[in-house]
Amino acid sequence: MINLIPAIIQDFISGEVLMLGFMNKEALARTKKTGWVYFWSRSKKRLWMKGEISGNKLRVKEIYSDCDKDAILIKVKLVGNIVCHTGKKSCFNNLIT
Repeated sequence: MINLIPAIIQDFISGEVLMLGFMNKEALARTKKTGWVYFWSRSKKRLWMKGEISGNKLRVKEIYSDCDKDAILIKVKLVGNIVCHTGKKSCFNNLIT
């Protein structure tokens, strides 16, 4: 079993929430070491750097944990134009009313 923690990705300047991913210890360590955001892919069952194929990478500016230390917030500079695989800047585009 791989212990995963949700990682909220937020634009450092605008404050826009860009995506939610999951990290294990290795992904968080690699993110801190390299300054680029890494996740654990639940579908591929491997570590991956956001943008490794698309080129739309996330440069780390700040990393925070919540008060219970069961989620993290990573403020980033988007290097590229989009984050979402649908072609939009943010993954949060579906308004629920």
